[in-house]
Amino acid sequence: MASPRFSVAQKIAAGYLLIVVFCLAAIIYALMALSSLTQRSEQLVIHEFPAMVLARDLSQSLLDQERLEKQLLILRDASMIPLIDTRQEESALIRSRMSEIPLHGRFDQVENLLTALDEARIQERTLLEEQQWAEAEQYSAQVITPLNDQILEALHRFRLRQEKLLDETLYRFSKDSGKAYSLTFILAFVGIGLAALVAVRIMLKIHRSFSRLTQATKAIAAGSFDYPIGLDGQDEFGRLARDFAEMKQKLSELQTLNLDANPLTRLPGNLTIDRELENRIESGQPFAHIYVDLDYFKAYNDRYGYQAGSDIISRVGIMVSDIVARLGNPRDMIGHIGGDDYVVLSTPDRAIPLASEMIREFDAMVPDFYSEEDRNVGYFKGHDRYGEEREFPLLSMSIAIVCSENLRNPSAEAIGRECAKMKEYLKKLPGSNYLIDRREKR
Repeated sequence: MASPRFSVAQKIAAGYLLIVVFCLAAIIYALMALSSLTQRSEQLVIHEFPAMVLARDLSQSLLDQERLEKQLLILRDASMIPLIDTRQEESALIRSRMSEIPLHGRFDQVENLLTALDEARIQERTLLEEQQWAEAEQYSAQVITPLNDQILEALHRFRLRQEKLLDETLYRFSKDSGKAYSLTFILAFVGIGLAALVAVRIMLKIHRSFSRLTQATKAIAAGSFDYPIGLDGQDEFGRLARDFAEMKQKLSELQTLNLDANPLTRLPGNLTIDRELENRIESGQPFAHIYVDLDYFKAYNDRYGYQAGSDIISRVGIMVSDIVARLGNPRDMIGHIGGDDYVVLSTPDRAIPLASEMIREFDAMVPDFYSEEDRNVGYFKGHDRYGEEREFPLLSMSIAIVCSENLRNPSAEAIGRECAKMKEYLKKLPGSNYLIDRREKR
């Protein structure tokens, strides 16, 4: 019996069926590979990179806290205890954020050491509050310092493991990308041999996309956050490219904030202030530029020392932040220009309430900054910048307020000039004062 023969139509149908099967196989595999790569990139953005940044921030916070404790034990000044409490709160916040990241036991050793340190600090705090300075210094040297060293070493090892994990993940990312490309190419080539032009187009797109993502991954790992990916669209590659862009933006912002933030108050510095000011000017929405300056601060610093002056700068930063949180708007920004100068960007309707409350609270806390003798007479004698002896009043606060709606062409330079003029006038007045420029369309 003769074997059945396939008709031309059946062969064509079989051929198209093979094309469909291989194309489906290629599409399914490519989608699975892209989904896996997308999940890995999200894991890097959401978990691994933040964990490394938080570990670095925690190390810095512990070092700051240790430095303050040593200063406290040397100066034996109980008024510094609240500063240590602030550092401990910062460390606790970082630990809380770290606990939200699933690290699968990689941070357990550090957390156990931190728990032991918390218990040791309770004992140390008791000694400090009872002003048993010698016992506190001995306890710090024998218990606190070794624990701090162990924690810092553990954090260092954790960061090294994170860096290794990131390197390995990025390496696997690159390797799997190449593997996915190769297998997809084979499946597509076999399946769409009769549709060579379509196959070539698909392969070129996959090759270009994977190459750019691989290069972007290596560039980001090397710290080049401005590397252009060059992919768009609504497909998986476009979505993965947007994830990369978001990751680059977050890492760049974190780096900028860490570099720009004032180390004493942790408030944004000049770069962030200028950027926010330009954004508000470009938006066209009315805003108030509130410039806060302390009067006679240099004379105070000369008399009471750098540490006392630093304490005032820190306390004023905390005070301004608290007042803006209570009386300002959610989008208000507080910045620390440097030294004893601060800036608040708010809305015009909040400017006067904020300035009034800042002056009220500052004047209430000023007497605590002085010795009883200076506080009673209300001034002290010192030398000015010209070497002449003169009487310096207690610290006061001058606040210059410029509203963008009162300027014909608001700009950072124009606002800065107006603030400088108003500050010069305010410093000639006795006590704390604020001044809002109500002149229209200058």
